Amino acid sequence: MDLSALAPTPLVLLHTVLGQNGWSVTYTSTHICALKKSTVDIGCSYSYPSTRHNMNTAVQKRLWSIKNKDEPLDLKTYAPYSRRAEYRFHENDCTLRITDLRERDSDEYKFRFVTNQPDGSYTGSPGVTLTVRRLLSHTELQCHSSCDVIDPPSYVWYKNGQKIEEETSLRVSVGGDDSSYSCAVKGHEGYLSPKLYYVLVNPSAEAEEGTSVSLNCGFNANPAANYSWYKGNIQTRISEGTVLDFSSIQPSDSGEYYCTAENELGRSASQSIFINVKYAPKPVNVSVTPSGEIVEGNSVTLTCSSDANPAAKYTWYKGNNNKPQSVDTQLVFTSIQRSESGQYRCRAYNSVGATSDTISIHVKCE
Repeated sequence: MDLSALAPTPLVLLHTVLGQNGWSVTYTSTHICALKKSTVDIGCSYSYPSTRHNMNTAVQKRLWSIKNKDEPLDLKTYAPYSRRAEYRFHENDCTLRITDLRERDSDEYKFRFVTNQPDGSYTGSPGVTLTVRRLLSHTELQCHSSCDVIDPPSYVWYKNGQKIEEETSLRVSVGGDDSSYSCAVKGHEGYLSPKLYYVLVNPSAEAEEGTSVSLNCGFNANPAANYSWYKGNIQTRISEGTVLDFSSIQPSDSGEYYCTAENELGRSASQSIFINVKYAPKPVNVSVTPSGEIVEGNSVTLTCSSDANPAAKYTWYKGNNNKPQSVDTQLVFTSIQRSESGQYRCRAYNSVGATSDTISIHVKCE
């Protein structure tokens, strides 16, 4: 199971570190908070002048480093990251993925690239600050007495066998720290209930379409508990048992999930976890505006769109030329010329994959 920490937020703020003469690094976010044991993608793109000093620019090296180590440290060859850091480089995309996050991974991450130009190296600074935290969640346990009494008794709670002095109520709020809890009627502390353990869903929130995903619910309850899984706010059970399996997870499986454990002592519910299923761009749709005959000198716009998660980036090419014509959803000709007739290809891509489609235009004389 390789899942990321947090669902991406609907609004993405781009932070660009600009150098001189066209050198730049753009980060999709300057601050990221992720959960321990999860996976995080640090989004990044870069640009550079195509020609300098009468020489075509060629990128020779790309790497990520951290603030607490001297540059040019390469995370791929740095032991604490070598098995967990993945460079998802493609064209001008320089996304960094880190799996199995640890709290000590909290640091500032910077992308650096080196070219064949005499002064052709550039580091995007300031970089992206990553903060890794443990999952903190709370639920409620309830104590039951089998005796029928007119005046409800007071209860005493124990955590790992030690009395919780401030808790003398029917219910107690607990956190996900693998502790055991017991209760007793006040005045009869010698008769403790069996232990009930807090229920916790693995802090997983992101997966790629088609991968196998398992959510695990805590099962260390005494007496034995019955486990149920729910999706969203609907109180309809979708599965039973300690594990909820997706053999090939789909975008329609995105949503909030939580589990419950119930025995004769009470019912405990986990914190809801939002599963965000990422997928590569679906078939690209290309269009031309205005439609119909294209006349020389007119304004013409080619538009590319695709359903993708995370949102797709776009690049336009003409014919077999690999030089980008545009790096936007649109390719705009303010006054189109006959020489611009031909086939145009739009490539849509994200951190999961890529797809493309073409359109042909024929420009007529006015």
